[in-house]
Amino acid sequence: MSKKAEKVQEEQLDEAVTTEAEAVESPELVDELTQANFRIEELEQALAAATAKVDDQKDSVVRAAAETENIRRRAAMDVEKARKFALEKFVNELLPVMDNMDHAVAGLNIEDEEGPMKALHEGVNLTRKTLVSAVEKFGVKVVDPTGEIFNPDQHQAIGMQPSEEHPANTVMAVMQKGYMLNDRLLRPAMVMVSQG
Repeated sequence: MSKKAEKVQEEQLDEAVTTEAEAVESPELVDELTQANFRIEELEQALAAATAKVDDQKDSVVRAAAETENIRRRAAMDVEKARKFALEKFVNELLPVMDNMDHAVAGLNIEDEEGPMKALHEGVNLTRKTLVSAVEKFGVKVVDPTGEIFNPDQHQAIGMQPSEEHPANTVMAVMQKGYMLNDRLLRPAMVMVSQG
């Protein structure tokens, strides 16, 4: 390149730098750049706020879904319990009838006799069996622990007696049968327990 061309190029470069410097020092341009920086900062803050709000709403949605599922599960459990134990009051009212049938069968224990008393005994015993069978269809179970180990969750001890025939802490006699409805104790069996 010739010296003349180099000189022209240097002048053009100086002129461009001078124009750029003047443009940078121009108050209008500085004002525009400052406003643009403020606007960028505002937009960044708005974006951060919007992102935080979205995160909060996602969390709220997840929590609401979990709460809805918990409510649904609890309602299903309540319905199941209500279905299983709806008969509890009714069965509790039947327990004295069942006890009286047991007493009637025990009082009429005259199997050796013939005639009307034997027929009465058989009729009462058959009625008792039919009643027990009917309530068993609805989840009622008889708790008759004769000869079993004493269980305070299902039995109520009304006394203890020394016994050579039974091991210690064994139910020797049942004074009143207990009943359960779908594995829930309605009434504990009243028992006499052997002493060790």
